[in-house]
Amino acid sequence: MQNRGFICAFNEERLNAPCWATRLKARIMQRGRPARRRPAIEAREIAPEVETQALLPGAQFADAFRLALPTGRLDAPTAARRMIDQMPRWVSRLLRLRSLVVAPFGLKHPATAPAGSPDRIGIFPILTQAPDRIVLGLDDKHLDFRLVVDVAEVEGRRSVTATTIVKTHNLLGRAYLATIMPFHRIIARTMVNQAARP
Repeated sequence: MQNRGFICAFNEERLNAPCWATRLKARIMQRGRPARRRPAIEAREIAPEVETQALLPGAQFADAFRLALPTGRLDAPTAARRMIDQMPRWVSRLLRLRSLVVAPFGLKHPATAPAGSPDRIGIFPILTQAPDRIVLGLDDKHLDFRLVVDVAEVEGRRSVTATTIVKTHNLLGRAYLATIMPFHRIIARTMVNQAARP
């Protein structure tokens, strides 16, 4: 996407974001339980394969992470619930910190829905769902957001792919997106890894 290069350059060159974000993650994990061994199968970033403009017309940013499942079958709604409802404690802390950092932007922060809610997963409303795809999203005055979770056979293996799509409306929306990007990449990869956990 056109804005992706700008956002990455802004964070890496101006803020040195990947470095401090990684250090922050390590610190948070050190305060909780000892770090676990890295999973043998881990989500990897891929080029988005969904029709971003059909899902969110005018979107300027999209990224995607994919995890090949080790065994068993999984549908998209179950994968999305595992990703959002079973987040590690350090991710929950990082999300709370992110909320504090971006509070001045005035974006919505809905209450978390109870587990098993038919119309929301976590804070995200369910827009559409089917066995192979679920779309979650929020629209705000500064930006619109979609999380698309797909489950499909990829190269002979059952895989989960989570695609984030964002459309900003103004300068505050673009500033918000640049601010959360270091958090987003860490959190998105970890959330997709959670899909493999029962």
